[in-house]
Amino acid sequence: MNAQPLNDPDAPRGCPVAHGSAELTRLFGPEASTDPYGIYERLRKEHGSVAPVLLEGDVPAWLVLGYRDNRRVLDNPRQFSRDARIWRDWREGRVSETSPLIPMVGWRPDCVSQDGEPHRRLRGAVTDGLLAASSRGVRRHATYFANKQIDAFADAGRADLVADYTEHLPMLVLTRILGLPTADGLRLVESCAQVFKGGEGALEHNERIMQILAELAERKRAEPGSDFATALLEHPAGLDHDEVVSHLRLVLIAAHTTTSNLLARVLQLVLTDAARLSGLVSGQLNVSSVVEEVMWDTPPLAVLPGRFAAADLELGGHHIQEGELLVLGLAAGNLDPEVRPDSAVAVQGNQSHLAFSSGPHECPGQNIGQSIIEIGVDVLLHRLPGLRLAVPSEELSSTASTWESRLDSLPVEFSV
Repeated sequence: MNAQPLNDPDAPRGCPVAHGSAELTRLFGPEASTDPYGIYERLRKEHGSVAPVLLEGDVPAWLVLGYRDNRRVLDNPRQFSRDARIWRDWREGRVSETSPLIPMVGWRPDCVSQDGEPHRRLRGAVTDGLLAASSRGVRRHATYFANKQIDAFADAGRADLVADYTEHLPMLVLTRILGLPTADGLRLVESCAQVFKGGEGALEHNERIMQILAELAERKRAEPGSDFATALLEHPAGLDHDEVVSHLRLVLIAAHTTTSNLLARVLQLVLTDAARLSGLVSGQLNVSSVVEEVMWDTPPLAVLPGRFAAADLELGGHHIQEGELLVLGLAAGNLDPEVRPDSAVAVQGNQSHLAFSSGPHECPGQNIGQSIIEIGVDVLLHRLPGLRLAVPSEELSSTASTWESRLDSLPVEFSV
């Protein structure tokens, strides 16, 4: 079953469960894991640019599907707060501390959970730290680790580029940026994936991440280095221990998960289109144009958590009540027929996609991710002559959670 009856007498007044239609759609579960884009389009037809949905635990929320409505929510923090402490279902006890939504939606002492001056103070520390890190050889680290990963399978003539390459390369680069030992970074690959996947293991894996990063912060307090952890500890904004650890977590999870997903999708697009592949190998096409296309059609975060209505308001023809949760349909917004009536028309040169979010919380580390992807693709294509898919393109599959859709595998063959 993918739906919840709406005539629930215990549903709180004004929440999406009480909204007037026959049933609510779950953004999790079997159907959502295999056909999330089909669900977005069905919801758009049934409800318009904003739709009532259920998240894990049958927690009600509003999914924003329209491009312009997404922009309105993202660009107006006074109307749509990032502070989960005003979340009605949380305040009134309908969401427990053990909910798998908490690592993604709950309040934390980091910049994405704040608005106004607290947000500016913490965001400034993150931006300064990432700027310093990006000036210390991100592309050099990416080149080193890309070659190291390829060395492990270069003599085999075949590989799964998801399991052998895209899942690990961003994390390896991040270990250098954050100041983590490589072994810790490799342990965290699975934990980051589980937090996004949700389910029973999400909280346990989130705790593992927090423990490893708390230990990192203590080490860097005693032995500073030229890394992001030290930059946060020494920033004039005066972050306390919990703020430092929460921002290490934020950058680690967001940067690794989105970059690994995006890198896999870029390679999928390149390897299923001979013209793009030859264009990249010959230098007639650059990687950034392919990345841009993927950002529009399959952004690494399909749904972005979350915003909370700061007051009763109207959005997309629906009455949203104060404290209700909204989640941002970045993938659905990018395919909104009001702004892209023909999704087959080229978007090259158009950077107004929603993939990096928008407004005061727009992704501050997008240049780092872009560098990792550009290097990752370039090194791979030049190290592996004759690189090609090992299976028909229609056999490639993806598995989605509420928040993202990830490529399951990318089997390839190449000359040795």
